[in-house]
Amino acid sequence: MWLEVWTFFLSLSRFLYNSIVPCTYGELLAANTIDHQQYLGKWYFKAAVSHREDDIRMFRSLDNLWFTMEKITNDTLLLTGHSRIADDCVKQTWTYRIHPDRDDMEVEGKPKRRNLLWSGKWANCPECIILQEIEPPLSPTDSEDSLARFMLYARQNDVSPDVVRTFLENAACDDMKESVTPPQEKEFCT
Repeated sequence: MWLEVWTFFLSLSRFLYNSIVPCTYGELLAANTIDHQQYLGKWYFKAAVSHREDDIRMFRSLDNLWFTMEKITNDTLLLTGHSRIADDCVKQTWTYRIHPDRDDMEVEGKPKRRNLLWSGKWANCPECIILQEIEPPLSPTDSEDSLARFMLYARQNDVSPDVVRTFLENAACDDMKESVTPPQEKEFCT
């Protein structure tokens, strides 16, 4: 009984707080209508956030990560990632398809995953982009997505720490308090 009352009180408090001080979000960039040319080239991974540690655990082992985005055809993008894990370099590629009737991108091999692009406004960074990955619940009885994370990427490796801090603070406003920021202590892989 007391637990239910306490839970209700916390939910009501959060609702009231968010109605007075709403969270800040970036602008959703519809993958099927944006000019992809402006997003091609090199990007550096700066941070990842989620509601759950499991969604960002894979980033904990990274020292650094950067990738290039190339346009292969009108509806296909190729991302090539170069990550440093301890003393090892790992190179991976992902193929994203853009469908004319969807605002998200489909990553090859994961048809249920939604990949949304957000402007860097959420991090107060015009030279940044935010990738959101969402996967539906594993079973019909689950109430939350099986994957839900946001990742911040910047054009420059030496982006201001204020950018990352703003991103993390705005994510925390939406109860995404699990975060990881790579230390970037070692040389970037090529």
